[in-house]
Amino acid sequence: MKNYDVIVIGGGPAGLSAAFEASKSELKVLLIERDKCLGGILNQCIHTGFGVQIFKEELTGPEYAERYIDLIEQSNAEVLLNSMVVEIDKVDRKITVMSEYQGRLTFTYTALILAMGCRERSRGSVIIPGTRPAGVFTAGAAQYYTNIMGDKIGENIFILGSGDIGLIMARRMTLEGSKVLGVAEIQSFSSGLNRNIVQCLEDFEIPLYLNHTVVEIHGDTRIEGVTISKVDENYKPIEGTQQYISCDTLLLSVGLIPENELTRAAGISIDGKTKGPVINQEMETNVKGIFACGNVAQVHDLVDFVTLEGARAGRNALKYVLRYFQNRNLTIEKESESRKELNQEIGINISNQFLMVSPQVLKRELLDVSQEDFQVMLRVSNPMEKGKIIMYVDGVKFKQFDKKFLTPGESIHLKLSLSTLPNTANNLMFELTEV
Repeated sequence: MKNYDVIVIGGGPAGLSAAFEASKSELKVLLIERDKCLGGILNQCIHTGFGVQIFKEELTGPEYAERYIDLIEQSNAEVLLNSMVVEIDKVDRKITVMSEYQGRLTFTYTALILAMGCRERSRGSVIIPGTRPAGVFTAGAAQYYTNIMGDKIGENIFILGSGDIGLIMARRMTLEGSKVLGVAEIQSFSSGLNRNIVQCLEDFEIPLYLNHTVVEIHGDTRIEGVTISKVDENYKPIEGTQQYISCDTLLLSVGLIPENELTRAAGISIDGKTKGPVINQEMETNVKGIFACGNVAQVHDLVDFVTLEGARAGRNALKYVLRYFQNRNLTIEKESESRKELNQEIGINISNQFLMVSPQVLKRELLDVSQEDFQVMLRVSNPMEKGKIIMYVDGVKFKQFDKKFLTPGESIHLKLSLSTLPNTANNLMFELTEV
């Protein structure tokens, strides 16, 4: 059994930045990745568009990952590859790891950072009737086969779902010489970034069927076609609007889910809207010393935001470890009083016009004025040309943010500071009104 001050689970963009920030001290830091190399999903994202926020230039996924991998290699953080965490023991502060080359390992930690990312919804999540032939892929799997394995997955392709991965793969398949016949989206708007709609569909004259879904898959050993149908306001197929499209491949881009099996098993509270752990402004979960960041906390639209969250988690994990060792020198009574004060929370709620909010709670520090600024991340439920976001503190209007071109595909980030809130604040509420 080895002991570490900070352990980071996941070597994608969130885990890389978290481990790098935590390693800026003399603490013992361990980064665990289940794949054979660091970088996560970035390694198969060979398109540009990464790094605009952080590096002020457009990079491919591998280029973006390489910059942080280089930082990790120059740091004092240890890296364990081909290894999967199978259990978190929050009571004894230890994890169990299964390593391809070292077998079963056990590590103890003072602070733990969850950065496992997210996974795609599969065909079973959307329940499409029909046979189960070859040629049905998730968009991410198709991206892996194409960009990593160098395989061509099909000639005539149809895509269900207009998430960013699906949009990007529409362009990628076209560049590979395949014919993309169209993209169906069950909602009245695309859930992807506007730039991807333009660059990946409109620039290649690929049709987007809004308010449509796939209602049947045809074929025996290999998919031969799909039937799509228009849907009503309850997402039910409208009789008489069915259309058969002949294709040999169907890509599914029907949403992403935070990878939280470990989180649930550890007894960490999960938010029903984000599907990730409930976190405070320090990226800490309801379990002391366990932090969550990136797509494991909530699915992001830009990798730059994932990286910034990872960095915040790394910094706060570092501060937590330092506080932990300082508190060990206190008497049990003083330590109890200190923890009681640190546990005071301010709840954050949202109106129905929002899909989610993160963080979900604010932790009131002993010295509020020293608390660094943090960001509240929101995502709207429907597109809006202009809107005003009103922030209430205990039912009283506190602040207003005027926004333009709001869409569910792009997150909203509001910069706030605890030092500006009333000391008696117990609840924050965010409401959205169309202008």
